Amino acid sequence: MTLSALTILILVLVLVVVLAIGLWAYGTANRLDRLHVRSDLCWQALDAALARRAVVARAAVAALDPPEGRSLAALAQRAERSDRAEREVAENALSSALSSLDLDKLPPQLVAELADAEARVLIARRFHNDAVRDTLALRTRRPVRWLRLGGMAPLPTYFEIAERSSAAAVTEGLALDSVRTSARVVLLDDRGRVLLLRGHDPTVPEVYYWFTIGGAVEQGENLRAAAVREITEETGYVASAESLRGPMWRRVAVFSWNGQLIRSEELFFALRADRFEPHHGGFTELEERSITGYRWCTADAIRELDASGETVYPRDLADLLDEADVVASATDDPEVRAIT
Repeated sequence: MTLSALTILILVLVLVVVLAIGLWAYGTANRLDRLHVRSDLCWQALDAALARRAVVARAAVAALDPPEGRSLAALAQRAERSDRAEREVAENALSSALSSLDLDKLPPQLVAELADAEARVLIARRFHNDAVRDTLALRTRRPVRWLRLGGMAPLPTYFEIAERSSAAAVTEGLALDSVRTSARVVLLDDRGRVLLLRGHDPTVPEVYYWFTIGGAVEQGENLRAAAVREITEETGYVASAESLRGPMWRRVAVFSWNGQLIRSEELFFALRADRFEPHHGGFTELEERSITGYRWCTADAIRELDASGETVYPRDLADLLDEADVVASATDDPEVRAIT
């Protein structure tokens, strides 16, 4: 029995359609898997930000009147111990208590820590809900549901917690002394080690921390020009604006420094350079007193510094170093993404 040309054509068309559907289903299933992974990672980041806020809240207890302190400590403990189903209620109760605190009772450093913790929760929560939205948008499409491309994975859920209207509003009532934009540089040598500065707050000389090259953008400067200037002032190395890659990361930080409460929007560039010996000929008098050393660090060295009690900023730099290394070697600038 021979098949007619029409029959063969129909079979070919059916095969093409089945193949196209199979390829679409395979691609969609992979995309869903990536979206679920993204949702899980965003929840972990939000969970960590909420946990840090609870720790800062407990640190504030000692500066409060006993009844107020006990109430805040109980709310922070409840927020930490609540399961996912009850977490929103517990975290909103803690948010309400924190918003009613009399900040004049708290040390400036603790006020800055609290503002920074609140900002991190705000950013992490928005990233989490964006990831949930994108996952649900694909999971709820009819073809995806009919073919069960989501498998047995549970649907992610939004996390609804009271927040203020913007990142800047997190610091409402904190009497900010300075709001600024900063250009920062992850300066890497040929072995992927990052150059860090060691310093301390002039008002808290016993507490040391490490940070990347960079500083505030001055009036009339653009980000690249500020980054190039800061590299020269802080290390003596002369870089060109064209050699910078980025900005790749954006970070909003609220901190106390030299008796002032500062909110800084930091944008990070990556730069590759042969290893050199830094010098501080461009330091101001205040920087001479507050910056005490340099070090080329691997990711493991950064983790060792953190473990020793000398914090490294940004906090996730050890995990971000590989990404910066890739960006520094690329020919094109990456998209900017938020970090904490």
